[in-house]
Amino acid sequence: MANNREHSNGNGEKLARGLGWFSIGLGLTQLLAPRTLSRLIGVRERPLLMRAIGLRELAAGLGILNDRKPVGWLWARVAGDAMDLSLLGVALSSNQDTRNRVAAATVAVAGVTALDLRCSQRFSTTAQGTIHVERSITINRSPEELYTFWHDFQRLPTFMNHLKAVEPSGDNRTHWVARGPAGTDVEWDAEVTNDEPNHLIAWRSVEGADVDNAGLVRFEPAPAGRGTVVKVQLDYRPPAGALGAKVAKLFGEAPEKQIHVDLHRFKQLMETGEIARTKGQPAGRPTSNSPRFDDFVRR
Repeated sequence: MANNREHSNGNGEKLARGLGWFSIGLGLTQLLAPRTLSRLIGVRERPLLMRAIGLRELAAGLGILNDRKPVGWLWARVAGDAMDLSLLGVALSSNQDTRNRVAAATVAVAGVTALDLRCSQRFSTTAQGTIHVERSITINRSPEELYTFWHDFQRLPTFMNHLKAVEPSGDNRTHWVARGPAGTDVEWDAEVTNDEPNHLIAWRSVEGADVDNAGLVRFEPAPAGRGTVVKVQLDYRPPAGALGAKVAKLFGEAPEKQIHVDLHRFKQLMETGEIARTKGQPAGRPTSNSPRFDDFVRR
């Protein structure tokens, strides 16, 4: 969602597709020319075994290319690589005449194994525990006004219920404090990763943060000049253990609903100048403590 996530996921998908096509190419070679390939890498000719390995490669390649989340297929490649390295190890110790060719093949397979392992770990990390939220709303204000307001991160807690404070900490970074259960706080540092005036702001938590998260907000002119479409994307991955349970409880069971509420509060603040609070007021009348848009404009 956030710019960092899009970039990271894009690179991971390209690597996975590259490995998928590599599997198909290698598998076809093993099926169609098993003896030639055996002589090339210096191992004993075993056409049936080579073709079986080729079928495995083809299956993995097709699985990777046709599955949107090919985690299992990628790990299957890692397992196949381990098998190939074992077979090459046997050949390396038993065949003195072709040792150099077998050693070269072993180095090549080890390199591919490293790529397979890296890609598998990346997709596994993305698939486990990451929560992705996307919401949008149309606000009767210009992109410039909305961008200017949001760009001051210190203002976000005025309409985001889970945030307690966002303070600048230098070097294009900010320190975030969120409300946790039982009066506790969850904190992390973040940095802006992309900033396109009046159009887009993206940020992400810095390395080592307790809460791995990223966000992106776009401001796009609505059709027929009817204000601005604000699109928000959020990704976060609660850590394991007690802190993870705290973070999960912090964001609730329905993060989409929470962001939906926050955006409606943002819309209300930007369009009417204040956020009506309903606690203790069934009619939803604004209170004197409600934040006003004019207060921020005068800053």
